[in-house]
Amino acid sequence: MLIGVPKEIKNHEYRIGVTPAGVRALVAAGHQVRVEASAGTKAGFPDESYRSAGAQIAASAQEVYATDMVIKVKELQPSEFALTRPGQILFCYHHLAPDPVLLKAMLDAGVTCIAYETVSDAGGGLPLLTPMSQIAGRLAPQVGAWALQMANGGSGVLLGGVPGVAPAKVIIIGGGAVGVSAARIAIGMGAEVTLLDRSAARLAHLEEIFGARLKTVISTAQSIPPLTHGADLVIGAVLLPGKLAPKLVHREDLKRMRPGSVIVDVAIDQGGICETSRPTSHSEPVYIEENVVHYCVPNMPAAVARTATLALTQATLPYALELAGKGLRRAVTENPGLRDGLQVHGGQITHASLAQDVGHSYVDPLKVIG
Repeated sequence: MLIGVPKEIKNHEYRIGVTPAGVRALVAAGHQVRVEASAGTKAGFPDESYRSAGAQIAASAQEVYATDMVIKVKELQPSEFALTRPGQILFCYHHLAPDPVLLKAMLDAGVTCIAYETVSDAGGGLPLLTPMSQIAGRLAPQVGAWALQMANGGSGVLLGGVPGVAPAKVIIIGGGAVGVSAARIAIGMGAEVTLLDRSAARLAHLEEIFGARLKTVISTAQSIPPLTHGADLVIGAVLLPGKLAPKLVHREDLKRMRPGSVIVDVAIDQGGICETSRPTSHSEPVYIEENVVHYCVPNMPAAVARTATLALTQATLPYALELAGKGLRRAVTENPGLRDGLQVHGGQITHASLAQDVGHSYVDPLKVIG
């Protein structure tokens, strides 16, 4: 199979879809790989490292998209829509539910969208989303501490406090990979941390891990507001695979928070958990609404592009090899986890949760690819 690896063009996105080691594995399996010039340079992977691994270095994005499968990181940007071709596999994060323009473009293009964020494993986990969730979770308290600084519009609260002065109160909504990673870092920074989740069993497990350093509360419509009202930092860490994030923090809640408090909405890729959240960028990461600082950058892991690229490729490479080696039909038929990642094919939505959220008809992927 001919595989393309383009340069990411989303704001301050420095990750790349495949490392040189990944290219070497694909070439060893009998595939051809085109990598766009300078695509990995910012992450510490120069063109020569890809050339040495057996890749062709392409001078333009057009050359890269003239391939059977494109492996990248983030969803396509508008300027990339016209580069695709019917039947082409796009293997990346897609996040189609909150972006109707992107979804329509992918349906109209007749491409096959396999989304990292909904590929599953035998245990029901999300192996291609987890590494980036862990990174975003670890970053969330760091960027939250930065946003709390006065120069950034924050209330001037130090996350860990000092002797004689209480630390910041951090509320984490969601006990998955993002939430646990955020709790680990926030606790390490000395904050007072409370984590909410709908599962009592999950909270019991987290209490075993963190002990008295972590407070836990069952997440309900009644338990969330009073905790957010007194918080210095709220971290949104809820994920419903393929679906829009539920709105759990409302405008009225923000009005009751102390001015300069911060929300880091890691769920912004799927629309965010806060009613007032909207996507920002690494260039302009924050805005203030209802006197609360919002940090809603959809591609947080791009801030640590080298670590993120290494973590992502080691997770995605086995699936890329399977798709390239078996072809779409056989790979998706034989691997239910890959089938869970198939969101769009041949102009139709093949993921039930996505179809439900956007009010579109759903088609069984096995029927479409057959």
